[in-house]
Amino acid sequence: MPVKLFLGPSEDRTTPIQVRPLYVDTKLKEFTTGEPHDVTDRMFVIRRAYRINDSLPTDEKKLPKWMWQRGGWILVDRTTGRVTQLSLPDFDPFYSDVAWYRDYAAYCGISDDAEKLYANVISLGRKKPILRRQLGTATNGDTPDSECSAPQWDRQPARVTFLPKNSAKFTFTLPDRSIDMTSSDEEPDK
Repeated sequence: MPVKLFLGPSEDRTTPIQVRPLYVDTKLKEFTTGEPHDVTDRMFVIRRAYRINDSLPTDEKKLPKWMWQRGGWILVDRTTGRVTQLSLPDFDPFYSDVAWYRDYAAYCGISDDAEKLYANVISLGRKKPILRRQLGTATNGDTPDSECSAPQWDRQPARVTFLPKNSAKFTFTLPDRSIDMTSSDEEPDK
């Protein structure tokens, strides 16, 4: 369904976004926006959308005034139906635009004080980011994804290029790793 995302400090401008429900076993679990990314044949990630009550305590009407917001990313397991909120360091729902490749997420993040811009690469299942590098200062623009264009992935070699708006582009090559196809309770072949 098409909804409006309010922009600017006074929220006087809008941009349309598409929101759709995520059902698990006929139960509404979340609202989502954007395209899903298949990580494996049984798991995918998608960006969360949610409604927030914009009513003031002094407003006369007691009915909530709902506004749509873009949220973080969720991981959905198709087999179990489990929905897990992903923790992406420095991710800002307004400014960050994530580009996915395999189980890697690349995005420009904002520091907690909204002054620094960081290049981030994370791998699902790892606690620490593979890359966290300062790209410059944040401009805190009025439009979504205004700090940095979506990073661009290359396959051979596996690398990502960050395109910040106010500093030089930066390319990071992923460390070489072999794919471990054994489960934790199996002995690898020697």
